[in-house]
Amino acid sequence: MNTFKSTLLLVLLTVFLILIGDRFGGRNGMVLAFALSVVFNFVTYFFSDKLALRMYNAQPVTREQLPRAYAAVERLTAKQGLPMPKIYVLPTESPNAFATGRNPQHASVAVTHGILQLLDDEELEGVLAHELGHVRNRDILTSSIAATLAGAITMVARMGYWASLFGGGGSSRERRGGGGMSGLLMIIVAPIAASLIQLWISRTREFEADATGAAATGNPYALARALQKLEDYSKRIPMQASPSNAHLFIVAPLLGSGGIGNLFSTHPPMKERIQRLIGRDYV
Repeated sequence: MNTFKSTLLLVLLTVFLILIGDRFGGRNGMVLAFALSVVFNFVTYFFSDKLALRMYNAQPVTREQLPRAYAAVERLTAKQGLPMPKIYVLPTESPNAFATGRNPQHASVAVTHGILQLLDDEELEGVLAHELGHVRNRDILTSSIAATLAGAITMVARMGYWASLFGGGGSSRERRGGGGMSGLLMIIVAPIAASLIQLWISRTREFEADATGAAATGNPYALARALQKLEDYSKRIPMQASPSNAHLFIVAPLLGSGGIGNLFSTHPPMKERIQRLIGRDYV
């Protein structure tokens, strides 16, 4: 059901992008918007993992260099019938982790130096199980495409608005009928709507990965402890991350302060995640 919902929302984002192209450029705008979505999704499919790993200077590690992580991942992948992913370490003291890759056969799991120092073996296994849950559920590609489409909608809306101001795009009837004002409204509303759809996908994927990870280890309390620690320590040592891939991390690097900030957070509230794992919002 979650996969169906995510697919449906990705289709809605694509249709939304095409409609925006039609609004500003008619049939040519629709064709351009569709072509952009195809190109963006192609790049996302094949290169999003490499770009994310390179952005954070992730370094590949061997079994000899990181035996505790390798042992946990080997147990979990054998249990779930998954291929062994590549393992990377990010040279930062901020505790966090993420998974990336277009499918289970091309997956990578990255952990920060800080998370290795912070968590005990059970907690680390819970975090790695969560990340492998993303791999198993094929969330990585879904979330990346959602982020790409949301960005494309914002770009097309802005391009169309500026084109309409200088007499290009849209029909003559729209230009005579105050297209500039409606275009201005579009560049405000369209990106917000697209971002909210993207964030909804990211949030549901986090809940599902928590549940999958807890089931894989049979120890939801270990993951709940890890999440509570990660939230506390990530506030003390913030993760320097790009908004374009903040959704990849197990704990949101860009933390809101509540209220409207939570509305635009890539992750659900930590208390709610812990509540779903162990039946209460603290360990």
